[in-house]
Amino acid sequence: MSKGSKTIETINPCNGESLKTYPYQTDSEINDKLKLADTIFADWKTKSINERTELLDSLYNNLSHSKEKLSELITLEMGKPITESKAEIDKCLLLIQFYKKNAEQFLADVLIETEAHESYISYDPLGCILAVMPWNYPFWQVFRFAIPTLTAGNVALLKHASNVTGCALAIEELFLDSGFPKGAFQTLLTNHDTIEKIIGNTIVKAVTLTGSEKAGKSIAATAGKHLKKTLLELGGNNACIILKDADLDKYLDTIVKARMQNSGQSCIAAKRFLVEETIYDEFLEKFTEKIKALNYNNPLDDKTNMSCLARPDLAETLEQQVSKSIDKGAKVHYGNTRDKAYYQPTILTNISEDMDVFKEETFGPLAPIMKVKNLDEAIKLASKSSFGLGTMIFTEDYKTASKKVLDIEDGAYFINELVKSDPRLPFGGTKASGYGRELSKEGILEFVNKKTVFINK
Repeated sequence: MSKGSKTIETINPCNGESLKTYPYQTDSEINDKLKLADTIFADWKTKSINERTELLDSLYNNLSHSKEKLSELITLEMGKPITESKAEIDKCLLLIQFYKKNAEQFLADVLIETEAHESYISYDPLGCILAVMPWNYPFWQVFRFAIPTLTAGNVALLKHASNVTGCALAIEELFLDSGFPKGAFQTLLTNHDTIEKIIGNTIVKAVTLTGSEKAGKSIAATAGKHLKKTLLELGGNNACIILKDADLDKYLDTIVKARMQNSGQSCIAAKRFLVEETIYDEFLEKFTEKIKALNYNNPLDDKTNMSCLARPDLAETLEQQVSKSIDKGAKVHYGNTRDKAYYQPTILTNISEDMDVFKEETFGPLAPIMKVKNLDEAIKLASKSSFGLGTMIFTEDYKTASKKVLDIEDGAYFINELVKSDPRLPFGGTKASGYGRELSKEGILEFVNKKTVFINK
């Protein structure tokens, strides 16, 4: 898609072949979608929670039956291995089940004892919510917004990343085929230049974005100008701490997955490895063996566990970050070869705090490994980041590690597990990683009016 183009072309990043071309929607078509959303909301908000959650059963069945086809679409559009695409659909299915089971309880009125005859908190939907979503988890990112948001009685507009336009339209079709009213969930095929105008429309009541820090600041500024709520899930620079007592035989696969899943294209991936010095050499040797064993092949092959990045320019950006860090003294321990969108899994050592690979978010299969003296130094270095999504620590002394919770400002702290999102737990960050929470009870209450009701006889 070139600037000024009137169409969106999706391209298979692994072979450069064109997949499909889609026309942009006109201003008139987008206005019609906004009006339809407003009209549908007037009726949708009056439905009981039970009526809305009944549709989740149909959505679950349709998504489950379409798993193979939709997984292939994900892989073709953004390149991830097919096994990971299938796992993404499975995670969406778990999400649907979670809110099907819990939404009524989460949204129930809360009675408050006061001097009134009756007083309570009512959780009322806000209206039309705009979502601006990324390409790295094209179904999961959308579903974790859409399921709680629609179930709470809102309606949704999706501006998805252009390289996964097929996924965006497939998601809209899923909602329609599952009985959701036309207009409850709509995809906007437009560019970012129109987003400011859409946010300014009085029909849009709030905005959620998953994306870069730059995009988050832009969306927040525009929404703030119109006094509209935002939820921002932005970048991350997660530290992975490995202490001398860590059970490498037990957790090494988890540690590798923490960096290399989705070809390293995850905001919550382990992006800085802080290894206690007495175990450093052993960890480096075993970690390198695992990285060398990763299988680059056709991403549609079930045996493939490493693929290309979603676009060639993403690989170029990673290459530049590595090159600048090498100029400052980083050493290439393994890898560092690029071919178009393919980037070889890479291990860097001799890392310092002033390097791009320490300070910035790196989106790809890159593992900078740093030696630390002890837990206190590791915690100090982990906190030296403008981001605040999550920290993970591997140790047998989980009791001591658990006492460091207050020392980590991030939105998540995982001991002996990779940082990951779970429908049952709130997900989000601090600092430059954004604000607000998705998933769990907190997620479904992000876009509701927490209304005080006070009744006297």
